[in-house]
Amino acid sequence: MQLTSTAFQPDGVIPDQYTCKGTNMSPDFSWSGAPSNTQSFALLAEDPDAPKGTYTHWMVYNIPPDKKDLIANMPAANETEHGVRQGKNDFGKTGYGGPCPPPGKPHRYVFTLYALDQSPELASGASKDAFKDAIKDHVLATAQVTGKYGVQ
Repeated sequence: MQLTSTAFQPDGVIPDQYTCKGTNMSPDFSWSGAPSNTQSFALLAEDPDAPKGTYTHWMVYNIPPDKKDLIANMPAANETEHGVRQGKNDFGKTGYGGPCPPPGKPHRYVFTLYALDQSPELASGASKDAFKDAIKDHVLATAQVTGKYGVQ
């Protein structure tokens, strides 16, 4: 399975508009090569370089199996069209929270797409722990793309 974004190249710099320095809008993503028995997709965005441990920036789940992309600037709604739901990020909000690292070395932002054999039984605004528990035995395939962002 492959995950891509037109917003940034793999291991490239995430533009300011997708960060707290800019308009903090979510980047677009598209994917291909999912297993034929995929029942839903989920996307998790994390910063493994955060000072206090891995920081969650976005969780999107219950993405229908026939959907192959997420638009840029996705609304921060609990539930969007087609029943797509978003969890609570580590900023304490539902939806996308862009990169906002402290000054210093650039951080990595890892976007992981999961192809699942079911739609997780998760309400909107779920925590990362609830998300991880709901998908742990249901992952058919994963794909990742990493971007970098830093402030001097």
